[in-house]
Amino acid sequence: MGRVERAEAAVWDLPAAVAIDFGASNTDLVAVCGGQRVEWSEPQRGMPDAEGVRRMLAAAGVGLHGCALVAVTGGHHWALPATIDGTPLVKVAELAAIARGGQALAVGGPGRPDAPILVVSAGSGTAMVAAEGASFRHVTGTGVGGGTLLGLGRLLLGTTRPQEIDRLAAQGDAVAVDLGLQDVVTGPIGSLPPDATAVNFGRVARGGVAPRREDLAAGLVTMVGQVIATLAVNAGRAAQVQRIVVTGHLTDMATMRAVMTRVGEFFGFPVEVRDRAGYATVTGALLWALER
Repeated sequence: MGRVERAEAAVWDLPAAVAIDFGASNTDLVAVCGGQRVEWSEPQRGMPDAEGVRRMLAAAGVGLHGCALVAVTGGHHWALPATIDGTPLVKVAELAAIARGGQALAVGGPGRPDAPILVVSAGSGTAMVAAEGASFRHVTGTGVGGGTLLGLGRLLLGTTRPQEIDRLAAQGDAVAVDLGLQDVVTGPIGSLPPDATAVNFGRVARGGVAPRREDLAAGLVTMVGQVIATLAVNAGRAAQVQRIVVTGHLTDMATMRAVMTRVGEFFGFPVEVRDRAGYATVTGALLWALER
């Protein structure tokens, strides 16, 4: 949880506005005001309501004076009123926010890429949306995501803290729990290297190993990242897009970014994981609302 101020808002040249994304695990806020871009994130606190919006604005140190609007998306945002303290509250469909936020992330500003992209929203679960210009469509998704990582983290590691799982995974080795292609087949399979994962946690299933906590964490991050990135590559090809861009707070983890990047390299379709991708959807809600 925290507040981050960045000067890039002046470059974006946007009217003063606020956006809030009510996610299943986190609630994110982005505000553009006074030449600054303010980011705030906190754990999800239940059903959204007007008082909760006011509390979050106060916690982030953001006022509504002079703001054109407050954009809201995610969760049960439809239950919120039409205005808050006289400021219009614009409700943005989550897929629209995902698509628009992924486009902005892809170009590093409020514009859109020239070519179609697949936006992979890696949150508690994972949604994949094809976006081209102002059009978007849901392609596919999976229940595997950050919620999976934290749920299995509780069972296997005794923690649900992403930072701790990331730290442990960086010190571990997934090979200690997984089986590679060289362990189960003779000869190559396509363009995959011999050390590519063949069976997640397969070495544990064979017995006779007592993996360290760090190795379990590495295996867990590897499994979640590989599932998402492999599905993204296949979805990207099926949707005939030219780029894959990952958003969501799952990408806050350095080990997760490394796994996803490597999967893209395996299959010759880069999986782009950029800085501050956890705020892409809430940024997309902001842009979508302002553009309308």
